[in-house]
Amino acid sequence: MSSGIEIEGLVFDAGASNRTSSRGDSGEAPADRTVSADLQEEDLAFDRSLRPKYLKDYLGQTKIKESLAILIEAAQARGEAADHILFSGPPGLGKTTLATVVANEMGANIKTTSGPAIERTGDLAAILTNLEEGDVLFIDEIHRMNRMVEEVLYPALEDYALDIVVGKGPAARSIRLDLPHFTLIGATTRTGLLTGPLRDRFGIAFRLQYYTPDELASIVRRSAAILEVPIADDGALEIARRSRGTPRLANRLLKRVRDWAQVRGDGTITEDVAAQALSFFEVDSLGLDAMDNRILEMLAVQFCGRPVGLGTLASALSEEPDTLEDVYEPFLMQQGLVIRTPKGRQATARAYEHLGLVAPEGL
Repeated sequence: MSSGIEIEGLVFDAGASNRTSSRGDSGEAPADRTVSADLQEEDLAFDRSLRPKYLKDYLGQTKIKESLAILIEAAQARGEAADHILFSGPPGLGKTTLATVVANEMGANIKTTSGPAIERTGDLAAILTNLEEGDVLFIDEIHRMNRMVEEVLYPALEDYALDIVVGKGPAARSIRLDLPHFTLIGATTRTGLLTGPLRDRFGIAFRLQYYTPDELASIVRRSAAILEVPIADDGALEIARRSRGTPRLANRLLKRVRDWAQVRGDGTITEDVAAQALSFFEVDSLGLDAMDNRILEMLAVQFCGRPVGLGTLASALSEEPDTLEDVYEPFLMQQGLVIRTPKGRQATARAYEHLGLVAPEGL
């Protein structure tokens, strides 16, 4: 007889170091492999090389850093795992990086997964039983976790125990496995989609804010130093101004400007070089890319400034509604270029000014 417990095709036991899953050794869902592996790995390696490892290296989000420093120091003084932490905010602001920073500051191992990847309760059970004392479990896009799986997570967060029903019908029995004390760090771009019971089980929640141009300029200078790219202060600020308040985008633009400066210039990034390079890559002075400007033109010209429903706009642009709502719309609204009305999305007078068009009367 096997010494392990078999649930939903997974064999595991508390303290086990390995697990067998129908998903394969990597634990990835098949859809995760549809993106070109080479391009994906190149971007991931680039991002990882620029990520800070400790709080002292993490630039921006000052109040959050100070709160985390107190939280971690207090937990270490008591010899306990830190409270469960929830990071929320738009994509690219550093939620994953902060999770890694917390683990490094605590001297703990970090296990990383995502909400959509945990499809079954057995998947979560296998992850939890493989944790060790003091480990950090990071779940990205935690709001997309299956509700049945979420129910299993509740006792793990509160009592560090795993309740599992084994078997079916009259032969079914419930067993409880003790788990090591661990810290769960959840990240979400849509806090409103989190259920109340899950949100309440986090000891502390932080919302990351967009970065100022000066903060982003410091990040660009740090990244340029790591990449050994000569850059002037005004060149870093020019990249920062067009980065939509997002460190991830700032680092990606730095990479593109570096390539342009190497081929078309002398390798040094100045304000003029950065402006020319970003214009070449269709990133304008407000940080809008080709798709952003296409959205504005569609609202202002194609629909003559009238309110447009999200589904109609998505169809006209051949884009998914969720992509428009989550990726493009927040920044356009933040810049005062698009507003939401009861009848739909509408371009503002500032959008017409940005496009060099005359706004309709009464707008």
